[in-house]
Amino acid sequence: MKKDLFLTGKQRDMKDGDIIVSKTNLKGHVVYGNDVFCDIAGYTVSEIMGTPHSFLRHPDMPRCVFKLLWDSIQAGKEIFAYVVNRAKNGDHYWVMAHVTPSFDPTGNIIGYHSNRRKPSNSAINAISSLYKTLKQVESNSANPKDGMQAGYEHLIKILNEKNISYDEFILSI
Repeated sequence: MKKDLFLTGKQRDMKDGDIIVSKTNLKGHVVYGNDVFCDIAGYTVSEIMGTPHSFLRHPDMPRCVFKLLWDSIQAGKEIFAYVVNRAKNGDHYWVMAHVTPSFDPTGNIIGYHSNRRKPSNSAINAISSLYKTLKQVESNSANPKDGMQAGYEHLIKILNEKNISYDEFILSI
């Protein structure tokens, strides 16, 4: 997938009741995407199959949130997160993601499953402020890896000050 897409600044909105569904393998490569996923992202099924799910990553999305997401699902836990993605034509769209590991009959993680719904405008407004702060913390570091860790630590500090877990915070917005 092409990573240097033009950004239009235009927001696409999911329809009320739509659910984006995708599945990935252990490396995060897409193995399934439903029609809603393809429609909102602007890709065909053949374009998304086998590609890293991160091809949708919008540059305004803090990397530390994906660190938290990956840490959770690789540990066998589910996670909820607001995510801003980039469509093929450079538009963006917000989702409320519920990401879970998929298990084989013996309890081994064999991939990941994500259902995404349309978030409320108030949730987007609330999370946008936090994400801008986290992106600023990330960009103030010497390199992307250190930035991601600094953003993660800043997020954990905020959650600790609120005495709330990440999922509790996200679901309270």
